[in-house]
Amino acid sequence: MQTEISYGKHHVTIYRTYAAPLAGVKAIPESAFRGRSNTLFALDLDVDVIGDNFLPAYTEGDNGNVVATDSMKNFVLRETLNYSGATLEGLLAFLGRRFLETYPQMQTLRLTGREQPFAAASVPGNDGFHASEVLFSHQRGDHATALVELVRDDDGVSVSDHQCGLAAMQLIKITGSAFADFVRDGYTTLPEVRDRPLFIYLDMQWRYADARDALGSDAARYVPAEQVRDLVQHTFHSFVSMSIQQLVYEMGTRLLGRFPQLTEVSFTGQNRTWDTAATSESNPQIKAYTDPRPGHGNITLTMKR
Repeated sequence: MQTEISYGKHHVTIYRTYAAPLAGVKAIPESAFRGRSNTLFALDLDVDVIGDNFLPAYTEGDNGNVVATDSMKNFVLRETLNYSGATLEGLLAFLGRRFLETYPQMQTLRLTGREQPFAAASVPGNDGFHASEVLFSHQRGDHATALVELVRDDDGVSVSDHQCGLAAMQLIKITGSAFADFVRDGYTTLPEVRDRPLFIYLDMQWRYADARDALGSDAARYVPAEQVRDLVQHTFHSFVSMSIQQLVYEMGTRLLGRFPQLTEVSFTGQNRTWDTAATSESNPQIKAYTDPRPGHGNITLTMKR
């Protein structure tokens, strides 16, 4: 019998205050992002231990090698205090290395993190409004993600896989999108549209040619999710697309062109375009829309150099 096993602790919430600021990010023309203070560094984290040396816990009830998942949670929370870097990916790699240094029975670790975005509140001051240094508002929109996998090898510990991402984007473009000239047959009821509002749900991921660039130790080589978000939004704003497929391909082309340190980008998108409910008789530009009936069109794209 062959087995593949893993165990770990999921959805460990971390709210770390006064992490190192992210500074020295290379500027790009599509984004005003230059760095962040990291006064509040918040995430939701999963840690999974992989390896057949834990199989006796399954087959014989032998827990001699098992580190309790509650201990893993406590380890993550306490060791986060010792992280001196400024990025989500760097924190995952730091925690993974500390796990493997502490527990020799662990051979492979996979850590997955999801940003919990908090924005500084705008508060009045003597010279107008400014961003508060102590008050933050929990944002419920899109957020950065990261995955780092580490293995024990002859050189100690190395990063065997990584993936960065941006999840739960929701973007609506009121005009400047089309969908026409598709296959029509007896099952087709969708009209061809040369200009339409386009509402999309979008998740995306990217990988670096050199995993070390993902960890943020050299900020000039690091690609912040904020810049990716801004570039994707700029592409949607400026590009007249004939389909969601063409739109995400253009996004991927521009991302790989702007960031030569990336080797792969991928997208999962849903078409959530609204149904037209009513149109003004005096001005056809004025319309009322409603959410579409389910289901929803889904597309994927992966682009590699």
